[in-house]
Amino acid sequence: MPPTTPYAGKFSTCTSYSNNNNHPQPQSPYRSSTAPKPTKENIYNCAYSTAENPYNIPQPHSSYRSCSVSSATTKEHHYKSSGAASENPYSSPQPHSPRQHSTSCPGRAYRHTTSSSSGSEQSCRNNVPVAKARQYGHGIIASYGEMCYHDNSLVSASLEALIQHLVPTVDYYPDRSYVFTFLLSSRLFLHPYELMTRVCHLCVEQQRSGDALLDKIRFREVAPKLVQLLTEWTETFPYDFRDERMMRCLKDMTHHVARGDEYSWRAMQQMTQRLIKRLSALGQYEEAVAALNAVASERPASLKSKQASGQRNDILSVCDDPFILAQQLTHIELDRLSFIGPEEFIQTFAMKDPLENHKGFFRKRKTSNLEAYVNWFNRLSYLVATEICMPMKKKHRARIIEFFIDVSQECFNIGNFNSLMAIITGMNMSPVSRLKKTWSKVNTDKFEILEHQMDPSSNFSNYRTALRGATQRSETAHSSQEKIVIPFFSLLIKDIYFLNEGCASRLPNGHINFEKLWELAKQVSEFLVWRQVVCPFDRDRRILQYLVTTPVFSEDELHLASYESEGPENNMEKDSRRSLRSSLLHRENRS
Repeated sequence: MPPTTPYAGKFSTCTSYSNNNNHPQPQSPYRSSTAPKPTKENIYNCAYSTAENPYNIPQPHSSYRSCSVSSATTKEHHYKSSGAASENPYSSPQPHSPRQHSTSCPGRAYRHTTSSSSGSEQSCRNNVPVAKARQYGHGIIASYGEMCYHDNSLVSASLEALIQHLVPTVDYYPDRSYVFTFLLSSRLFLHPYELMTRVCHLCVEQQRSGDALLDKIRFREVAPKLVQLLTEWTETFPYDFRDERMMRCLKDMTHHVARGDEYSWRAMQQMTQRLIKRLSALGQYEEAVAALNAVASERPASLKSKQASGQRNDILSVCDDPFILAQQLTHIELDRLSFIGPEEFIQTFAMKDPLENHKGFFRKRKTSNLEAYVNWFNRLSYLVATEICMPMKKKHRARIIEFFIDVSQECFNIGNFNSLMAIITGMNMSPVSRLKKTWSKVNTDKFEILEHQMDPSSNFSNYRTALRGATQRSETAHSSQEKIVIPFFSLLIKDIYFLNEGCASRLPNGHINFEKLWELAKQVSEFLVWRQVVCPFDRDRRILQYLVTTPVFSEDELHLASYESEGPENNMEKDSRRSLRSSLLHRENRS
């Protein structure tokens, strides 16, 4: 039985493929797992600078570039109960584990849900109601107003109480774990624009005393914390601000801050500039992806002549080194991951917004970058199948299969599980798997081990073990390459979906189930750590262009190409080939 803990011994590095048919047969990766990996020299000769990126995709500004969740959470937040700020309150926020330290002090955490009309600031430090506590299992349930805690961890609350809990005051700032968790999942209950409007309104109203001079002084004291909250929002969830109403609200708050505190006003200006830069990069990325998809949607060479199709360039003519191809696949994966907003995971199952037709924000789908990444997985699978089914000669097809097995092995070593699964999926498509004569020429030892690692049985238990190994390696990494973790993305989405479906968002008493929100934030925060990694490999423009733009066969075209490579074996396959030829010929004549 192949081992189920892949990082106990890495695959050995694959040899380069050339057009020479006498290349050595690949060996099982576990026969020499202790052998040192040979160094790769002079493999970056075709590298190009970021400015020459074939996608014209700008490198995104991200608040997650400098440290990981585990390191960020070890720092105590600089907002103390005294209101003093020991650090720059406008520094870019870092990713924060939602359960590292939750809003765990009930007395400090209780917030009133009504704004002050008499001028006296209402906060948990000035007017805390008597807590009601009761035993629950091995812990204690404590209720403070409309917020309920279990062992000093927030478990449920009314929506109004949660919104109030997000509002900073002179002597209070919410834990960053709470900020991330609520900003992420609040969109299940109300629109981000509505949340931002209410938070800003409450923050301003709580400082009103009826004396204009005193109001100005009080707002000047709270302004740095409000700016910090908006900075965390714009850095972590910048796509919320594609809504023109959000930008208008942000502009209004900038003007309001300018009247009270010049330092905070400058911080707001800098924050807005970073936000605009990020949104501009997103727009350029989406345009580039759309242009690439338009080129890739062109059909391959006509299927009327198998000989004509055989004249097409294949992957081995572009790159014959599995290690380099795996590096370029990793570039594409990390580029596209970096543009997925964390809120897109929640918006995949959020209720349809009643303002769906509002111009600006809803002009683009809220999950477009997530969907584009899933489409990349599908494209890579079909590219692998196309490359295998295209060649006329059996020996050439076998060599391409062996090449992709070695590429998937290198993806595994890097920690690129998404490309690994896409390649395995492509090689298991029926047009490829039916090529029995071709497969008889292939050494499948490594492929069987890789399939075992990504086996879907027991809820992908082998893959999850491998993912934990890669994550542990990333946390103790000594090089940028060891930091790479690219999960099997479709399974990540599935996990988040079933977490949402399996738990109620609201409890019978009408409270929001905040334990569920903690778990959603925990899943998404892991993704934020993985997407922060900058790919350490040099880019090869020619290979990248080929991977993202070369046309691929549709499913029907793949089946027909497979039948032309190895003829039908029974009457059912003969009928299928006849039908496919007729339908594709009719389609070509119409076009």
